[in-house]
Amino acid sequence: MERYLLDYDWTVMGPELIVLAAAALLSILDLFMREDHDRRWLGVLGLSAILAAGVFTAMQLGNPPYEILSDTYRVDDFGLTLKLILLAGAALLFLSSLWSLRHDGIRAHGEYYYLMLAALLGGMLMTASADFITLFVGLELLSISSYILVGLRKRRVESSEAAWKFVVMGGVSTAFILYGMSFAYGLTGTTNLYEVQARLADAYGGGYEWFVYLSLLLMLFGFGFKVAAAPFHMWAPDVYQGATTPVTAFLSVVSKTAAIALILRVVLGGYYFLYQNQMEAPWSAQALLFLAAVSMVVGNTVALRQIHTKRMLAYSSVAHAGTMLVPIATLGFLFESLTYYLFAYLFMALGAFTVLTLVEHHTGSEKISAFAGLSRKNPRLAAVMTLFLLSLAGIPVTAGFFGKFYIIAGAVGTQHLWIAALILVTTVISYYYYFGVIRMMYFRQPATPERLRIPLGPGAVLLVTAAGTLALGLMPQWTLDWLATLDWGAAVMPIQPPGS
Repeated sequence: MERYLLDYDWTVMGPELIVLAAAALLSILDLFMREDHDRRWLGVLGLSAILAAGVFTAMQLGNPPYEILSDTYRVDDFGLTLKLILLAGAALLFLSSLWSLRHDGIRAHGEYYYLMLAALLGGMLMTASADFITLFVGLELLSISSYILVGLRKRRVESSEAAWKFVVMGGVSTAFILYGMSFAYGLTGTTNLYEVQARLADAYGGGYEWFVYLSLLLMLFGFGFKVAAAPFHMWAPDVYQGATTPVTAFLSVVSKTAAIALILRVVLGGYYFLYQNQMEAPWSAQALLFLAAVSMVVGNTVALRQIHTKRMLAYSSVAHAGTMLVPIATLGFLFESLTYYLFAYLFMALGAFTVLTLVEHHTGSEKISAFAGLSRKNPRLAAVMTLFLLSLAGIPVTAGFFGKFYIIAGAVGTQHLWIAALILVTTVISYYYYFGVIRMMYFRQPATPERLRIPLGPGAVLLVTAAGTLALGLMPQWTLDWLATLDWGAAVMPIQPPGS
């Protein structure tokens, strides 16, 4: 017998319902406000909703996994942990935006806040979906909101061009994902990921293995775009440069984490049997390893030639996406190493983008040369930027170092020595462009002697991100011990009803 809607424990969707209600409320309030009214209090209201959703999410960690809506929506420790990363990233961006929006050329402040909430809601849906349909709904909610966010600076030609490129490429990638999902549905007759897993295994053994491969390959094309992995990364530099810096930070951190959640849900939900049996079906893992390897090589080498900071960070993001794909492909120390890396990337990337926002507003330039003499204009700001860059480069005693170390350890433990060696080589290459910014801050004269002041909002963000980067670097075992207490197995197996 089908369960009635009132029979479900709807508190498990508390975080999503809070964000949804806040987005709806902000859109209505913005509609009735005068055009010249200060809309920063809408950002405060949105930030409060995000913090409340984060509290609800943290309270659910450690509880038994739960499914609602005919097993299409799953609440487990895997999804909740990624949801915390999304909420933390969005909260920090809201806090920074309360100050930066006045200088970013965005007139539609209200639209910025509730579109950011809508995109966040889409990412949260992706972390908890156990069905192709709900996954696609979350993906499109995130994607469409992101397209509009990129083009909010309507009077800037590069912003409009970036939004147009983003829409076109995003539509193509969505078509690939939908086409792959249609093959999976045709082979199995269901959209539930865990029923798809069982029936695809039967189809694979029944002579349809090439159609199983084709369905996954088509989706991987789309996934490569969403996570900005090479060779599907060509949109990233232009979009990162054309969007305002807080939106660029959102795409680099929050949107990328949601895309990783999408890949994990599909690969470990619907196609896990292929990864369990890599001796018979090695292609499934090799495709992701290929994306990872190409992303690390292309991202780090092309970044060497960049003179624009956001384009450099875009190619850096491509390289980091490749690193994130390694544990998914090798299944080595998967959940702990990947989650640790996502937390580390959250702090160090958001911190770097926040510093870039301050420098950009102070100098009016987004080029690397704008960092010249920053150590003289504000030594503390130069010091925290150095910390973020060292962490992005993977220098020891930083969050980035241990993040890469655990991924390399997982690759070595599963006998994927070549990809571990490639991570080391490309990491050394990245030192050149990361240290180029440090050299500019400490060994170049500033264009003007005017000091750079840190406003309260960005200052609070820098304090949190610097503390997180240092804490993960100085106390990595504490984080791993906490991650080890969570139940990761529910992410790859169907939930058994009580008493079964």
